[in-house]
Amino acid sequence: MSNYVSHSSRPHESILPRAHRDASQRYLAYGPIQPMDSDRSLLERLIDRFF
Repeated sequence: MSNYVSHSSRPHESILPRAHRDASQRYLAYGPIQPMDSDRSLLERLIDRFF
């Protein structure tokens, strides 16, 4: 057996945030996808998210 240790600049998988596995989990966490050119203000979007 060898004592080979690989070194990488990438952090270990256990400390990286996990991506959502599917669209339904993303939807539950963040709500529906919003268009980038939305006319709504930040306040209107926050009100929609919390109420």
